[in-house]
Amino acid sequence: MTDSELRPIRRLLVANRGEIARRVFRTAHSMGISTVAVYADGDAEAPFVTDADLSVPLGDRTATDSYLSIDKVIAAATASAADAVHPGYGFLSENADFAQAVIDAGLVWVGPAPAAIAAMGDKLAAKESMIAAGVPTLPSVPVADSMSGDDLAAAGTDVGYPLLVKASAGGGGKGMRIVDSADALADAVAAARREAVGAFGDDTVFLERYLPAPRHVEIQVLGDTHGNLVHCFERECSIQRRHQKVIEEAPSPAVTPALRDRMGAAAVAAVRTIGYHSAGTVEFLLEGSGDDAEFWFLEVNTRLQVEHPVTEEITGLDLVREQIRIAAGEPLGYGQDDLTIRGHATEARLYAEDPASGFLPATGTIELWAPARDPQARFDSGIEVGSVVGTEFDPMLAKVVMAAPTRTEAALGLASALDRTRLGGVVTNRDFLCTVLRSDEFLAGDTTTDFIARTGLASDSPPYRGQFLHAAASAVALVSQARNRSRATALSFMSSGYRNSVMPDEVLPLTALDPSAGDVDVSVTYRRQRDGSYRLRVAPLRADAPYAPPDDSEAPPDDDGSRDSDDGDLPEASEFVVRPHSIQIHAIADDHIRTDAGGGVTDAPPAEEFDAELDVETGSMRGTWQVSRRGHNWYVTGPLTGSATLRERSRFPDPDAEAVEGGLVAPMPGKVLMVDVQPGDRVTSGQVLVVMEAMKMEHQITAPADGEVSEVRAAVGDQVDNGELLVVITADS
Repeated sequence: MTDSELRPIRRLLVANRGEIARRVFRTAHSMGISTVAVYADGDAEAPFVTDADLSVPLGDRTATDSYLSIDKVIAAATASAADAVHPGYGFLSENADFAQAVIDAGLVWVGPAPAAIAAMGDKLAAKESMIAAGVPTLPSVPVADSMSGDDLAAAGTDVGYPLLVKASAGGGGKGMRIVDSADALADAVAAARREAVGAFGDDTVFLERYLPAPRHVEIQVLGDTHGNLVHCFERECSIQRRHQKVIEEAPSPAVTPALRDRMGAAAVAAVRTIGYHSAGTVEFLLEGSGDDAEFWFLEVNTRLQVEHPVTEEITGLDLVREQIRIAAGEPLGYGQDDLTIRGHATEARLYAEDPASGFLPATGTIELWAPARDPQARFDSGIEVGSVVGTEFDPMLAKVVMAAPTRTEAALGLASALDRTRLGGVVTNRDFLCTVLRSDEFLAGDTTTDFIARTGLASDSPPYRGQFLHAAASAVALVSQARNRSRATALSFMSSGYRNSVMPDEVLPLTALDPSAGDVDVSVTYRRQRDGSYRLRVAPLRADAPYAPPDDSEAPPDDDGSRDSDDGDLPEASEFVVRPHSIQIHAIADDHIRTDAGGGVTDAPPAEEFDAELDVETGSMRGTWQVSRRGHNWYVTGPLTGSATLRERSRFPDPDAEAVEGGLVAPMPGKVLMVDVQPGDRVTSGQVLVVMEAMKMEHQITAPADGEVSEVRAAVGDQVDNGELLVVITADS
């Protein structure tokens, strides 16, 4: 290609949303390229919309009628005078028809040729081409619409169990189901098809042999239109839930230089057969470690990957910049020998989800978001204060990346950055990520795809346990009294809590918000002493508190006089003396104030919303707590111990609605896909009653016990809220 054939990109439309749109905008702006955003109705106030120089509404709230609408995206590009389109990842990024439509519209497509996308986008066809190229693959069988139940069972037998039902289009863990026996195969195929058509518009699935505990290792490739092709080494992405990656790193702790050369050569050979250019990823399953480890082809992602930052950190490349340069017709300008690995990088995906409840996605409004400044990590996020996390799209809030000279430093530095990030308003996996990054298994490099199930760390990460909860509640009480005293208009010279008569201690009623085990009311009583210290007492207000005491010494005696720390009871109360060395209270930054269309302030934070740092000494230990108040909620982060959310309760009773006995409720907002019972039906424990869809995933509501259905309030197509009653069962006595 000559210089005259170069196609400079001046205005770039990004056909995506959230953090990936912001990521592409950042590089485009650094290259002097103006940017265009497209957005669905639900994203009208999202940060990425205003990050772009121009933005075009697509209408509708669903992905199908907005980001997945080829006609709407092309129309937006034409209306905004864009001369190029970047697809990001997900949505239409691996849709060959979309790529061709962009090219047919006279625009530059920032990605591989449509033919390459088609060749690799169909995972079945891709496997066949890999077999022809000599790349090792796992056995698989396509699932045809014409297959009978017997045909499907025979196909499952041919592949062997356990097997994976897998969507032929798309990726990201959508449309995938693990099947251990023939009895569950038909239901898994039906569920995978429903999820695949919702996520990718294509319900084609196939069966593939499932390896229970391999490593997931992928090779980043880059190719230009001049025939140059290199690999940028490997990433390991083995720590996954629901087949979606949670923590990624580069390089892999299991890959030796010799194995890296073998896998890199296989990846380059795989994409060279289709004349590949742009950024792409060849994914492999790896068993064993060392020079002789075996690997099998998994798939080719003909797009940028979520986890691309770890490769950027160890190579010094900006992969988005490389994509844009390649699309404009420029050569790479470097060869394989010019690329080297520098140190180590680890990435964690910060999700709105509850690890202790099977990683159930969460919804809410971001009330607090302040990424850590020390240690310095890379935050690629799609949120800001006020962002709404709904059910329409993926619940990822941010990617946090730490680069360091060694793997251990990268892991521990990332955990520290997550610890010191202030985040509130929605349940997240932040504490789980920190637990994993500091675990013996992770630091030893024992990171196979069964890591989460094998280690059980998801159930260990909730912080709502004895000493931590007591300390967090105490921190809230100390900051609360300091804030109240600083705003006193009478007798302001008096010390906090001064009395000239015998009076009860001050009381602060709180509720510890625990999405997994249920909220628990606690009460903090406190009194300031002459030496400036505080005597505090923290007690649960319910006898069935679902968290454990910190150690046996604090647990009340059992009936036989023994102490048992595993009975799930909180100590009846704890009393201790603390000495605050300093309490610094900061007003919320002005950039958190929003205005309406007329320029008037619509949601300026009220005076009781603030951030604070508490330097406090308890016994022989001293540390700094981060405490933030937003409305009635308090968000607390302790020194190296985790985070907690507590809600300040009114001192006056506010009776809740009575719960319906035997009622099954929606675990989160979503759409009802299937209702398989009606009043009068007999059900058995574990039977699926209702199937919901939320955040592109299916959730099953099952019978907790044998019994009879007395009421059904849900219907197919209903949009239900979190906690909404769906079915009532009268259990057998």
